[in-house]
Amino acid sequence: MATPLIFYLLLVSFTSFSFVSSLQLSLKNQASILVSMKQDFEPSSNTSLSSWNMSNYMSLCTWYGIQCDHTITNMSIVSLDISNLNISGSFSPQITKLYNLVNVSIQGNSFYGEFPTEIHKLQRLKCLNISNNMFSGNLSWEFNKLKELEVLDIYNNGFNGSLPRGVTQVSSLKHLNFGGNYFSGKIPTSYGEMKQLNFLSLAGNDLSGFLPSELGNLTSLENLYLGYFNQFDGGVPKEFGKLINLVHLDLASCFLKGSIPLELGQLNKLDTLFLQKNQLTGFIPPELGNLSRLNALDLSLNNLTGGIPNEFSNLRELSLLNLFINKFHSEIPDFISELPKLEVLKLWRNNFTGVIPSKLGQNGRLTEVDLSTNKLTGILPKSLCFGKRLKILILLNNFLFGSLPNDLGQCYTLQRVRIGQNYFTGSIPHGFLYLPNLSLLELQNNYLSGVIPQQTHKNKTSKLEQCNLSNNRLSGSLPTSIGNFPNLQTLQLSGNRFSGQIPSDIGKLKKILKLDISSNNFSGTIPSEIGKCTLLTYLDLSQNQFSGPIPIQLAQIHILNHLNVSWNHLNQSIPKELGALKGLTSADFSHNNFSGSIPEGGQFSTFKANSFEGNPQLCGYVLVEFNPCKVSSTDELESQQKNGSRNGFPGKFKLLFALALLLCSLVFVTLAIMKSRKSRRNHSSSWKLTAFQKMEYGSEEIIGCIKESNVIGRGGAGVVYKGTMPNGDEIAVKKLLGINKGNSSSHADNGFSAEIKTLGRIRHRYIVRLVAFCTNKETNLLVYDYMENGSLGEVLHGKRGEFLKWNVRLKIAVEAAKGLCYLHHDCSPLIIHRDVKSNNILLNSEFEAHVADFGLAKFLQDNGNSECMSSIAGSYGYIAPEYAYTLKVDEKSDVYSFGVVLLELITGKRPVGDFEEEGLDIVQWTKMKTNWNKDMVMKILDERLPQIPLHEAKQVFFVAMLCVHEHSVERPTMREVVEMLAQAK
Repeated sequence: MATPLIFYLLLVSFTSFSFVSSLQLSLKNQASILVSMKQDFEPSSNTSLSSWNMSNYMSLCTWYGIQCDHTITNMSIVSLDISNLNISGSFSPQITKLYNLVNVSIQGNSFYGEFPTEIHKLQRLKCLNISNNMFSGNLSWEFNKLKELEVLDIYNNGFNGSLPRGVTQVSSLKHLNFGGNYFSGKIPTSYGEMKQLNFLSLAGNDLSGFLPSELGNLTSLENLYLGYFNQFDGGVPKEFGKLINLVHLDLASCFLKGSIPLELGQLNKLDTLFLQKNQLTGFIPPELGNLSRLNALDLSLNNLTGGIPNEFSNLRELSLLNLFINKFHSEIPDFISELPKLEVLKLWRNNFTGVIPSKLGQNGRLTEVDLSTNKLTGILPKSLCFGKRLKILILLNNFLFGSLPNDLGQCYTLQRVRIGQNYFTGSIPHGFLYLPNLSLLELQNNYLSGVIPQQTHKNKTSKLEQCNLSNNRLSGSLPTSIGNFPNLQTLQLSGNRFSGQIPSDIGKLKKILKLDISSNNFSGTIPSEIGKCTLLTYLDLSQNQFSGPIPIQLAQIHILNHLNVSWNHLNQSIPKELGALKGLTSADFSHNNFSGSIPEGGQFSTFKANSFEGNPQLCGYVLVEFNPCKVSSTDELESQQKNGSRNGFPGKFKLLFALALLLCSLVFVTLAIMKSRKSRRNHSSSWKLTAFQKMEYGSEEIIGCIKESNVIGRGGAGVVYKGTMPNGDEIAVKKLLGINKGNSSSHADNGFSAEIKTLGRIRHRYIVRLVAFCTNKETNLLVYDYMENGSLGEVLHGKRGEFLKWNVRLKIAVEAAKGLCYLHHDCSPLIIHRDVKSNNILLNSEFEAHVADFGLAKFLQDNGNSECMSSIAGSYGYIAPEYAYTLKVDEKSDVYSFGVVLLELITGKRPVGDFEEEGLDIVQWTKMKTNWNKDMVMKILDERLPQIPLHEAKQVFFVAMLCVHEHSVERPTMREVVEMLAQAK
C-alpha cells in the first residue's frame, strides 16, 4: 500500500512543480516582451511604467496597464492599456507575440513611425485604440485575420494613402474611426457592406469624390462623421434617409452642394444634425420637423433661402438652432419661443424681418441669443433672461427700438452683450454695467439717454473688459465707480453729452488700452491720474471743454500710440517729455490755447503742422510759415559758442580714439578665436536625432545635406538645404542661426529642446510637418517635409507670380489662415507664430499652403544674430506698429502680419521697397491709394491678374483692412478671419 501512495504523492509533486515552472516561464516570457517594448520608449519623467521591470516578473499581472486572464493555465495577458501617459518613441512589433491580447489601448501618447503591420497575429483582439498619436504610413494590414475585432480607432494620427478596403472583411467590426488622418481618394463603395457598424468616422482627412450612396445600407449605424477638411463633390445622398438608427450625423465643412434631402426627415432617432459650412442651397425641408428627438441642428454658413418651416414647432427636444450666415428671410416664427428646451439660438447675418418673438426666453433655458445683422424691428422681449441663464445676447445692426428691459440689470449670468446699431431709447438699466460676469458691453449708436448710475458697493469681481457706449445721448458726470473695473481694456464714451470733471478714479483702470471720451462736454482739468494707466495705447480727449495744462504724468504712459487733445481750452506749454514716447505716432494738439514753443526733437519731429494749428500763441519750427519763434541775439551767440565747443572737442582725440578702437577689435577677435577652438575641443561632436515620425534614414544622411550646393533658401532663422534621402524621400533641412545649445552643464538651452518637441507633435493639414530635430550641441538642424514650390513670397514676387492666378491666391489665403487659426485656437499648447510673412508660407506641388517656422522667433531674438528679425518678433514690413515699443507679443501681432500677406496677394507687391516714396510700406501705400474704402480696391489690384471677381477682391481687401488695424484690440481673431475669407468664395 505504501508504494502506490508514494508514487501518487511523487506524481502530484511533479505535476505541481511542472505547473509552477510553466507558469513562471510564461510570466517571464511575457514580462520580457513588455520590457523589450519599453526600451523603445523615449525617457520620460512619467513613472507609471516603473513597475515594468524583470525583477518582479512574477507580479506581471499587477503591472501598470496590464490585465491577465486567470482562467488560462499560464495566466496570459489579455489587456494592455497605457493610454494618456504622454509616452513618445516607437511601438515595437514585439506586441504581436502576446498572442492572447483581447484589448490594446495606447491612445493619447506620442508614438511615431509605422504601427506594427503584423498586428493580425493577435487573432483574439477585439479592441484596438491607437488614437491621438503620431503614427504614419498606410494601413496595409491583413484585416481578414482579425476576425474578432470589434473596435478599431486610429483617430488623429498621420496615416495616409487610400482608405483600406480590407477592413470590410472584418465581419465583427462595430466601431471604426479613421478620422483625423491624411487618407486621400474616394470612399470605397464597399464600405457600404459593413452592415454591423454602429460607429463610422472618416472625418478630417483629404477625401474627395462623391459620397457613396451605398453608405445608406449601414442601417445599424448610430454615429456617422464624414466632414471637416474632406472635399466632396455633389451633395448629401438621399439614401442616407435609410439610416433609421442614426443618432448623430455630422457632414459639416466638406464642400457639399445641392439641397438638403427631404429623406433625412425619416431619421426618427436623430439627436444631432450638423450640415454647417457647406454650399447647400434651397429651402429647409419641412420633413425635418419630423425629427422629434432632435437636440442640435446646425445649418449655418450655407446658401439656404426661405424661412423656418412651421413644422419645426414639433422639435420639442431642440436645444441648439444655428442658421447664421445664410440667405433666410421672412419673420422668426412665434413657436421658436415656445420650444421648451431651446438654449442656443443663432440666426445672425440673414434677412429676417418682423419682430423678435415676444415670449422668447420664457422657457427659462436660453443661454445664447444672436440675431444680429438682420432687419428686425420692434421692442426687446422682457423675458430673455427669465431663467437667469442667459450668457450671450447679440442683437446689433437691426432696427430695434424702445427701452432696454430693466430685468437685464439683474441678469447676473450675462457675459457678452452687443446691441449697438439700433434705435433703443431710454436709460441704461440699473446695475447693467456692473454685472459680475459681464466681459463685453456694446450699446453704441443708439439713442440711449440718462446718466450712468453710481455703484454703491465696489465690485471686486467685475470681469468687464470692453465697454462701448459711444454715439448715444447719455449725460451727466462719470461716476467715481468707473474705477471699479480692474479688468477694463477699452472704454469708449465718445459722441454723448457727458459733462463735469473726469473723476480721479480713472487712474484705477490699470489694464485700460483704449480710452475715448471725445465729443462730449467734459470740463475742468485733465486728471493727472491718467498717467497711472500705463498700458494705454489710445487716448482721445478731443472736442470737450478741458482747460489747464496737459499733465506731465501722461509721459509715464510709455507705450502710448495715439493722443488727441484737440478742440479744447487747454493752455500753457506742451510738455516736452511727450517727445520721449517713442511709440507716439499720432498726436493732435490743435485748436487749444497752448503757448510757448513747440518742443524740439523726439517724436515732435514727426508730427505735421496741422497737429498744432489753432493755437495763436504757439510758435516753433513746425510752424515756420505761420508763427516762428523769435530768438534773441544773445541766445544765438550762446548757441554758437556751445556748438563750437562741442564740435572742437572730438577733433583733439580723434586719432587716439581710432587707435584704441583698433586695439580693442584685435583683442576681441583673438579671444573669440581662442574660445571657438576651445569650444570645439570640449564639445562632443556626436549628433543626437529626435524623430517625430518613422524615418528610414539617420543623422548621417541628414548632415550630408549641409553643403553649399544644396542651399535653397536663406533667412533670419537660418539656411535651408534640400536633401534627397537614400529611399528617395525629399526633405528640407534648416540649419538654425543664433541658437546654440551650449555646453551640457549649462542651462543655455532655455527650453529650446522642449519647445521643439512640442512643435514636432503638431499635425495639421496646413502646417509644415516637422519630421525630426538633429543637434550636436553646437549646431541645430530641423528636418521638414520638402515643399516643391517653395515659399509664397518667392513665387508671388518672382517670375512665376504672373502664373499665380486669383483663385489660387484666394485658396492660399484661406489655407494659411486655417493653419494660423489652428495654432492660435486649437493647438495644445496654443502657439503664437511671431514671424508671419509670405516667405514663411510654403507651397507644395499642388500649391497648397503650409505655415512654417512657427514658434522659433522667440529663441532667435534672444541671441541677436538674425539679420532680418526685429528685436521684438517678426520681419520688417510685417511688424504691427505698437509692438516695436510695447515689447508685447500676442496673437493680434500675427493677425496684423497676416493682413500684410493678404495685401501682398491682392497687390502683388512686397511689404517694403516696391513703392516710389522712400520709407513707404504696403499698409501705408494701400491706405493712401484707397483711403481704406474696399470699393477702391481696383486701384491696387495686381496688374498681372486678369478678370478678378471684384466681389471676392473686395471681401479679401476688407479682411486685410481689419487685420492691419492700427489698434490691436480692433483686429479680428484668426478664427474670425477664416470665416470672413470663406465668404469671399
